[in-house]
Amino acid sequence: MSPSRKAHLQIHFCVLLWGFTAILGKLITLPALPLVWWRMLLVSGTLLCVPRVWRELRAMPPRLLLSYAGVGVIVALHWLTFYGAIKLANASVAATCIALCPIFLAIVEPWVAGRRFDPRELLIGAAVVPGVALVAGGLPGDMRLGLAVGVLSALFVAFFSALNKRLVERADALTVTCVELGTGTLFLTALAPFLASPAFVLPDAHDGALMLVLAYGCTLLPFALALAALRHLSAFATQMVTNLEPVYAIVLAIPLLGEQRELGWTFYAGVAVILAAVFAHPWLHRGEKAEAADLVTP
Repeated sequence: MSPSRKAHLQIHFCVLLWGFTAILGKLITLPALPLVWWRMLLVSGTLLCVPRVWRELRAMPPRLLLSYAGVGVIVALHWLTFYGAIKLANASVAATCIALCPIFLAIVEPWVAGRRFDPRELLIGAAVVPGVALVAGGLPGDMRLGLAVGVLSALFVAFFSALNKRLVERADALTVTCVELGTGTLFLTALAPFLASPAFVLPDAHDGALMLVLAYGCTLLPFALALAALRHLSAFATQMVTNLEPVYAIVLAIPLLGEQRELGWTFYAGVAVILAAVFAHPWLHRGEKAEAADLVTP
């Protein structure tokens, strides 16, 4: 098997695993805050056991360390709002909102990177608006707060993805992940009193087992595989595959959670409009080199 073919299979497998994160978020009974706290703690704690990570941490300049720590706060807010959207609505709604990330990125990245706006990207962003309207119209009234929280989560994804792209080549990817998720854990611990929700809640056996699957099977494992795959893929190929993530999540939610009974046909029509715009986005960037920051995991 050629390296390119193997890389394509690896990245598809990674995206399938990431598609399960929304399903697991619904199956885990913990509230959003302790769920995210445990996920960040398990992953960052495991990475701290890797000698290479310690060597990189000792060599990292303090200013760069603070930059990654700031991004870690945004990652924590993204995961908190993503799983909050799942709890307030369902996995399909949260996954649909994440599909909006490339649209927000088209607006956020030029501002963060200091480059000019591309009118083609803004046109794709405008094309998403009818899709969002259809999605909202296909939701029961009690799920619309979850939709709003999910859209906010996608905005946070755009910010930390754009910031990571500026910093991605300055340190080892595993070390960056450790810093960001470790900082996120500390941030959520400090934030918990203001949300009147404890960060530390000991999960029962059911939630504990699912948390281990989420942290290791859907976070560390696909991240390591994706880093290897990126060496043989273009940005275009990478984004075309990663854009399938909400598709996988929505498809998996039908047999595993039965969410199609909660949602109207206009919801799925809106999803189709949004995904059409999202898949058009990579065509604007064909031929670019893939980077670790191109992989945005919920």
